[in-house]
Amino acid sequence: MKYSYYPGCTLKNKAKTLDDYARKCAEVLGFTLEEIEDWQCCGGVYPLGSDEIATKLSSVRALNDAKEKGQDLITVCSACHHVLKRVNDDMKNVDDIRTRANNYMNLSEPYTGETAVLHYLEVLRDKIGFDALKEKVTNPLTGKKIGAYYGCLLLRPGSIMAFDNPENPKIMEDFIRALGAEPVVYPYRNECCGGYISLKEKEMAKNMCDTIKESAKGFQADCLITACPLCMYNLNKSSQTELPVYYFTELLAEALGIKEEACE
Repeated sequence: MKYSYYPGCTLKNKAKTLDDYARKCAEVLGFTLEEIEDWQCCGGVYPLGSDEIATKLSSVRALNDAKEKGQDLITVCSACHHVLKRVNDDMKNVDDIRTRANNYMNLSEPYTGETAVLHYLEVLRDKIGFDALKEKVTNPLTGKKIGAYYGCLLLRPGSIMAFDNPENPKIMEDFIRALGAEPVVYPYRNECCGGYISLKEKEMAKNMCDTIKESAKGFQADCLITACPLCMYNLNKSSQTELPVYYFTELLAEALGIKEEACE
């Protein structure tokens, strides 16, 4: 299986090892990530203004590139996934945005939302299957109690993201079980970490992160995993609560026995 791959800015810079894990794990699990040529930053934030067209164009270019290759588009970053999927929904369902965006683009034919946008976790669940993943695990994370931190962007708005139940998701808990660890369900796993206010309102973001990590510790979690580089950074840096936070691709590489190899 081949997928178009949109790595995003963070995974090409500060979080490059997380990108390395994703690519190497994909090879082991039997699918290939083909990075889109000349991709541009998605902006990191979905533009809510109905008249904001220019800020959507980098997403449209990536989506159309995948369409021309006849491939689904994969992301590993929750923020990129959120922006790309919502822009794709606009191009599929909002006539004014679709028309105006295509007027800016120099495409062989208009883009109308044909590309399927998938988060890497969705590929593991829906294309590979968690049972098949479990069979590939050579270094099970037995004995670890791991809390899944979903945050905001993967789940909402639920009608557009269609990732999982926005109030009671289970995809990351099923992922944790497939790696041989025990998932810890705690009350604040779907709450915002304050990522987009962490520079301006540092104390507020710190308090939000402390609440999340204290909640997970209270339910006996040994660590947290997340699928958003900004959430990972914010939880590790903004909070004084001692609880390690890992990216899901890092623990996946560890369970598959290729963590060191992936970083060579």
